[in-house]
Amino acid sequence: MAPPLSLSAEDHDRISKAVAAAEADSAGEIVTILAERSDGYTDVALSWAALAAIATLAALAVAPGAFLEPYAWLRGGWVSEWTIRDALLVALVVTASEFLAVLLIQLWPPFKFWLVPPPIKSLRVRDQAVRAFRIGAERRTHGRTGILIYLSIRERRAEIVADAAIAARVDPDVWADAMAAMLARVGQGHVTDGMIAAIERVGAIVAEHFPRPADDQNELPDRLIEV
Repeated sequence: MAPPLSLSAEDHDRISKAVAAAEADSAGEIVTILAERSDGYTDVALSWAALAAIATLAALAVAPGAFLEPYAWLRGGWVSEWTIRDALLVALVVTASEFLAVLLIQLWPPFKFWLVPPPIKSLRVRDQAVRAFRIGAERRTHGRTGILIYLSIRERRAEIVADAAIAARVDPDVWADAMAAMLARVGQGHVTDGMIAAIERVGAIVAEHFPRPADDQNELPDRLIEV
């Protein structure tokens, strides 16, 4: 699934209405964020390039003829005796070329993200979700009942982060159903439907523990935030 550049105005309106409906029965304040990606993974790309260069250098040490003979051919076959300078030159050119080749091929996003190990994707998405929560929802409600639904398209991962009052009563595993419902629809290309499915489930869970009081006010915006 190719990540959308942005959702339509109609999609934004549907999500906002879903948030308002979910909050109608509870004291919870739901914040929704849609991210194209959660990290650039430059460090991972450099690590793969460095690993490829090291592997090439190791291959040169094990089977130098495979590299030195082509070099001799390029020089017209005039290399009769290899010097340390020649060997180091070949090693430098080959490893640098391998490093650059692996780095350049990762400029194609699908391949670059395919190379990122799943645990690293999960960790980066979680870190970004927590960072966004701290900026936009944590301690911003009177009863500490803010909750963030975060979806990262490139990584195909989601996170739900709750403020202190909700986290104290709701086990984190309870959100698994909401995230599964969201990702199932997102995997079919229905991003808006996935977000709404998560919003509805999160709203129902929060309403069980935090019924809406008579004097409840809307403390956080209902609109979807795209980053």
